[in-house]
Amino acid sequence: MAKQKPGTVSPAGGERSPGSGNEGDFVTVAKVIKTQGRIGEVAAVLLTDFPQRFSQPGPYYSLDKENRRREIQLDDHWFHKGQVVLKFAGTDSISQAEELIGCEIQVPLEQRIELEEGSIYLSDLTGCVVFDNGHEIGRIQDVQFGSGEAPLLIVKSDSNKEYMVPFAAEFLEELEIPHQRVAMKLPAGMLELDAPLNNDEKERQKNKD
Repeated sequence: MAKQKPGTVSPAGGERSPGSGNEGDFVTVAKVIKTQGRIGEVAAVLLTDFPQRFSQPGPYYSLDKENRRREIQLDDHWFHKGQVVLKFAGTDSISQAEELIGCEIQVPLEQRIELEEGSIYLSDLTGCVVFDNGHEIGRIQDVQFGSGEAPLLIVKSDSNKEYMVPFAAEFLEELEIPHQRVAMKLPAGMLELDAPLNNDEKERQKNKD
């Protein structure tokens, strides 16, 4: 999609780009947290809004804490207490399953679930440049969920100042994901209100105290 107008964007938490490895090539759909059962099953937290994707044959990959990625074959899965239990081929004992604890379970980027027209993955916003009334604010470092309904864009300026900007339709003028550009029209004073202190400001505040 080239451009999107206010009121047409439906953000999806979706399937998340990992914080390490080749982020542009893979997305993370689950993270293994513990063993489950006696024949190699593992329990994982879901990091996708589309749990039905585990019914697809794959390919799937595991990314360990050392950023080593390998292809793994998913033999079976089921859902239990808000988590997904995964059984991989060749992982047939508790000790083998323990080796997967902490691993991200990933799929190739091109296999990410296709969204309805007008929807976007929030992870695609990371790296986009945000403009307010035509003036550049900074680049999106992260997308977080606060107490409000709208996700918060964590935007860092060239001077290392951070802003928390609500990704709300009423503030959005234009969205160009292919060009990494987010044009917004924010209420007066919002940036000053939502900007946390940067490191220099924290140090000056500490010296005053």
